[in-house]
Amino acid sequence: MKQVVTFGEIMMRLSPPLNYRLSQASSLEITYGGGDANVAASLAHLGVPAAHVTCFPDNQLGRAAAQQFRSHGVDMRHTVFRGDRLGLYFLEVGASLRASSIVYDRFESAFARLDPASFNWEEILKDAQWLHWTGITAAISASAAQATADAIRIARRLGITVSADVNYRRNLWQYGQKAQDVMPPLVEGCDVVVCSQGDAEDLFGIVADAGAENGFASMSEKLMQRFPQIKQVIATKRKTQSASHERIKGMLCTPGRYQETAYFDITPVVDRIGGGDAFIAGYVYGTLNGRSGEDALLFATAASALKHTIHGDVNVVTAAEVEHIAQGNTSGRLLR
Repeated sequence: MKQVVTFGEIMMRLSPPLNYRLSQASSLEITYGGGDANVAASLAHLGVPAAHVTCFPDNQLGRAAAQQFRSHGVDMRHTVFRGDRLGLYFLEVGASLRASSIVYDRFESAFARLDPASFNWEEILKDAQWLHWTGITAAISASAAQATADAIRIARRLGITVSADVNYRRNLWQYGQKAQDVMPPLVEGCDVVVCSQGDAEDLFGIVADAGAENGFASMSEKLMQRFPQIKQVIATKRKTQSASHERIKGMLCTPGRYQETAYFDITPVVDRIGGGDAFIAGYVYGTLNGRSGEDALLFATAASALKHTIHGDVNVVTAAEVEHIAQGNTSGRLLR
């Protein structure tokens, strides 16, 4: 099987142990993660060859981050080491009625200051069958957006499937260009898109028909009409009961057809960071293994549900474990 290649920033995650607040913490647990990289690592645990492309500072922190993703089985050989700073984020894990919160410290990171010419996409993608990127990458800097555009252009020419999680974070767009101008040309080159109704309206001005019975399906049909290369729009719908209790379902729209899963009930939630990335990885896995859209969606949603029980950004689970959940085995009964 050829590789899935992802592109984007990896940051150091710093979090107090258990459910302590940052103001209470005397120590912080270190791990590493990033939306695109989490997809690659989750795929590697599912048995799919995966490579991640990024830029790290040429120091001990950059090399430690690269090593952690290698330990997940991710091919990191195309990493560029240059610059001085690794982006950070601080996660305070909530509980019950107290929400989790994140503080970012990523300004002027090595990835934000990358040189697009550092990445030989012809070489990087020669053994690939799928390229995945997120809107966060395009939001970080003009150079990161240009590198994303370069990767998509080469992938299209090589006949590689391209997916994107548009993931609009308005506070990240600080380099003088509007997301509404940058994102549409990038999305034009995608086959599969993760997009919520809110992001579709904010980024592309696409809204569901008034009175539509299914807003997501209405929006998705319009998105696929606007960008004909897109053949699949996927997303999760979340019903948050508390910081410790989530219900999620998966949704898939292809031209003329809408499908969804039943809700998965998750309590207690251990760590919801990376749940969306686990969903994408599960969908890519299912698609590459020849599953129907319905089966791939169920596998993806089960993978996302399972991620909520795993500490860290990465869904450290096997395909068999996800399949067990997808088949309805959600009691948590001890396996011997």
